[in-house]
This record gives sequence, C-alpha cells and structure tokens, in this order.
Amino acid sequence: MQVRTGEDDMRTPIRRVIASCRGALWAVGLFSLVVNLLMLTGPMFMLQVYDRVMSSRSTPTLVALFVLVVVLFAFMGVLEAVRHRVLVRVGHRFDEEVGRAAFDAQVGAALKLGPTGETIRPLRDLDQLRQASAGTGIIAFFDLPWLPVYMGVLFLFHWMLGVLGIAGALVLIGLTAATEAASRNGAKTVSELGQKRAALAEAGRRNVEVLTGMGMLGRFAGLWGRTNDAYLAASGALTDTVNHYSVISRVFRLTLQSGALAVGGWLAINEQISAGAIVAGSIIMSRGLQPIEQIVGNWRNLVQAKEAYQRLNGALKAIVTPERMSLPAPVAALTAEGVAVVPPGATRPVLKGIGLKLDAGKALGVIGPMGCGKTSLARALVGVWPVAAGKVALDGAPIDQWAPDELGRHIGYLPQDVELFDGTVEENIGRFDPDRTPERVVAAAQAAGVHELILTLPEGYNTRLGESGQVLSGGQRQQVGLARALYGEPFLVVLDEPNSNLDGAGDSALGRAVDVVKARGGVAVIITHRMSTIQSVDDLLVLSKGGVVAYGPKATVLAELRRRPADAASEPVAPPEERKQIGGAHG
Repeated sequence: MQVRTGEDDMRTPIRRVIASCRGALWAVGLFSLVVNLLMLTGPMFMLQVYDRVMSSRSTPTLVALFVLVVVLFAFMGVLEAVRHRVLVRVGHRFDEEVGRAAFDAQVGAALKLGPTGETIRPLRDLDQLRQASAGTGIIAFFDLPWLPVYMGVLFLFHWMLGVLGIAGALVLIGLTAATEAASRNGAKTVSELGQKRAALAEAGRRNVEVLTGMGMLGRFAGLWGRTNDAYLAASGALTDTVNHYSVISRVFRLTLQSGALAVGGWLAINEQISAGAIVAGSIIMSRGLQPIEQIVGNWRNLVQAKEAYQRLNGALKAIVTPERMSLPAPVAALTAEGVAVVPPGATRPVLKGIGLKLDAGKALGVIGPMGCGKTSLARALVGVWPVAAGKVALDGAPIDQWAPDELGRHIGYLPQDVELFDGTVEENIGRFDPDRTPERVVAAAQAAGVHELILTLPEGYNTRLGESGQVLSGGQRQQVGLARALYGEPFLVVLDEPNSNLDGAGDSALGRAVDVVKARGGVAVIITHRMSTIQSVDDLLVLSKGGVVAYGPKATVLAELRRRPADAASEPVAPPEERKQIGGAHG
C-alpha cells in the first residue's frame, strides 16, 4: 500500500471538511443574496404606501400590496430558517468528521508536545467552532457582501443618499479594523489565562487527595484564585474594549440613519425625491450597514473562533501520522540499536546509545538508580515516545512503521502509574475491545494471578471500577493492569515497576506471569528496583545516567557488578557499537 502524496494529503481533517462543505457554503451565500433582496420588501412597501396609496386613496391597492408583502416575508422567513439549518449542519459535519482526530490530538498532545500539550484542548476548540458556525457573527459575514445592493438602491433614490451610505460604511469598516487592533493582544491574553485556569482546576481535581491530605488545598485554591483574578481582569478589559467600539458603532449607525432622514427631508423639500423615499432610504441605509455593526458587536466571539480554528488546525497537524500498511505479527525478536530518547518538549536526551536484543521466549530485567532513564526506555520500547536516534524494532521492522492501533495488539504495557477507566473489570482487562471474549479476558486474568481476586468483587468481572479504578486498592489496580497488559497474548510485554504495590503473593504471581509470556514465545521487559523481581529474567540491563553500565546474561552481569568498585559500577560504559558486550553474544 503506497502512501499518497500531494497537497490534498497535507491538509488536516478540518481543511478537508471545509473543502467538502464548499457546496453547502455556496448555497448559504445564495440564500443570503435572496434574503437580502427580500429585506428590501419593507422599505419598498413603505415607499409604495406613501407615494401611491396615500395619493390614490386606493384600498384594493393597499390590500394587494400588503398580501404581497406577507408572501415575500414568509418566503424570506423560510430561507432564513434554511440558512440557519444549513450552517448548523455544517457545524455538526465538523464535529462528525473532525471529532475523532480532535480526540486523538487531545489525548496525544502531551506525548507529542510535552508540557505544552497539557494546555491544548482540541475538543473544546471544536465545540467553539461548531457553536460559532451558526452565530450572528457568521451570518453577518454572509450578509456583508450584499452591502453594494443596498447602496445601489440608495443611488437610485438620489446620489447624495448613496454617497452618505458609502461614507457610513467606510467609517464602520474603520471601526471594525480599530476593534481588531485594540482587542488582538487582549484576546490572546484571555485565551492563555483561560487555558492556565482550566489546567489548574483539572490538576486540582486529579490530585485532590494529596492536596487535602497534606493541607495544600487552600494554597492551591489561592493559586487558582490568583490566576482566575488575572483571567477575569483581562476578560473584563477585553469585553470593555469590544463593547466600547460596539456602542460607538451602534450610535454612529443610528445617527447616520437620522442623518439619512435629514438629507432625505432636504431633498424632498427641494422636490428631488418623494416623501416615501425619505423613510425608505433611511431604513435601507440602516439595514445595509447592520452586518458591519453586528461584526463589531460579535468581534470577541469571532476572534475566539478564529483562535480556536488556528489552535485546532495546529494540533491536528502536530499529531498527523502517515498511513501505514499492515505488517506480519512479530514472533522472533525485539531489538534496539543506538537508541537515544528525548522527552517530548525537551531538548536534551535522557537516554543515549542503548542497544539490546531479546529473542522470543526470553525476558530482560532493567535495573538502575532513580532517574537513570528506565521509564524512558520503557516508553521508547512500546512506542509511546519516539526515539530521537537509532531504532526500536520487532522482527526487524521499526515500530514507527506500524499503525498505532495495530502495534498495540502486539504490545502489553504496564506503566508505573496504573490508570484504569470507568468501566467494568472485563472491559478494562479486555482493553475495551468490542470483539473481546470472556475466555480471553479470563485467560489474561489467570495469567496475571488476579482471577480469584476478581471473583471476590461484588459483581465479579462486571464490577464497575469508577474513575481511575477508585473501587480497587493500589495493589489490585496494579494486578488488573497486569492482566490488561497480558490480554490477547501480545508478543512484547513491558512492565515498569510492576510490583511497587504488590505483596509477596503478588510478587509470586508476577513471576509466574513472566514465565507464561516466555513459555508462549513472547518477550518480556521488566523494569524494577527490586532484585526479587529479576528472578525470572534471562538477561540484565543496568542503566545509569542515561547510559548502559552493563548488559548480558543475568548471572554474568551480576558477577561483573560485584567485581567492580562501587564508584565504577554506576558509570555508563561506551555505546554498544564501541564496546564488547558482557556475555559476548548480546548487541
């Protein structure tokens, strides 16, 4: 399967949706033309009443004109409703087509962008775009191009009214530009503070137990409060600025409307226009300039929608991945060659020069002091973090050549901080796979040694765990997380500190789980600081300061570490390509 190239493939999903909705937007533009023409019905009716009905005193003419006006207004109402419905449907189309990509961008932002990604909320931006798509500000933009129609009618009445209308339009456009210039920096500040405020609230919600237990809740609330005060001050200043220009715009339009009456009255006195044209011209001028006033009044919402579009488009670009073809299921080996790892958002590597090979049926233990890069290695091996140099491969195929969902079927991963989801035990162990079977779920639970424990829960495998698995203790969450890692018999199983919350029985179950992975021809990587956990491993990798201290068969590595001086035992050795591996056969 070839990956397509070209400009179309470089578009983000949001651009493709805009392109696909082009026909609907053209239809809205056409409806807007007809609606704006029909908006002339009222002034023209008034003109006819003043100039024809009043002079002829013809009741049938008045009735006929009124019936015609009712029909035209009804038709205009239908077109207005259709126009709004089309724009609402366009907004929903955005959500349908971009929603999944926005979700992927939101959950993957922290992995792709590091700390910056924590403030990216594509789903919120998508909601804002959908709501703005049928707002009065967008409708005003569709009405604005028909301003020349109104000005043309004014010129038909008299050139002075047309010139007055054009001058008024230029002033209002100038006010719009002034609103943009005055609110640009304020809108950016409000957006940044709003994101920071939301991030603090979410952090407080996630860590409420720590904050409460350590007496930090009040101080954290104070931090949020100061950010909230800054947000409110910036938001108030921005609102005041926009309202200031909105009021000026509205007062100017009303003054201009009265000015049109005055000019019309003077022209009527000099018998250059009729009496009906006085009022009709004033109304037409006001209606023609109304979209500009609406744009000024809705400027803040429009700016926020524009920023939401830019953020969403940028987020979708950041997480875009090329199309990948299917690869055979791995059965032979896990390899890493010259791997360097730079955390997302950072510039310096935390690991470099890492090389290893793990054949089917083998297990590797990774040990080392805190901060040496063990967890970073785990994330690189399962593809959570991309490698900055070198490669991680399954059966020779670099893992970045796999489609993420397809790669996930061949990997079992138990991170240090086990997160379970609000669902049943069965759903969590089965990775929410719609095609999961009870047999496979039970097999994974038995392999993890947690089957009997699950049966003691109130509803067994149907027990709902609540948010983050709060129904279970830390050790129970870790065991259920281990069962999830083993579900589907993945080829590569990476366990990061898998026994940090386990007792002796849990340790024994963990050892048996590693033996099960090896017996079925998988490979296991166990990252730990407990020597008891490495009983089932065949090879040992010792890390320190982001580099390899020792690597090879477990017995050989342990013997080598005992022979080294204490200070030398923690110093990384040369990269794999520049040194002879301990044990000789490992690289």
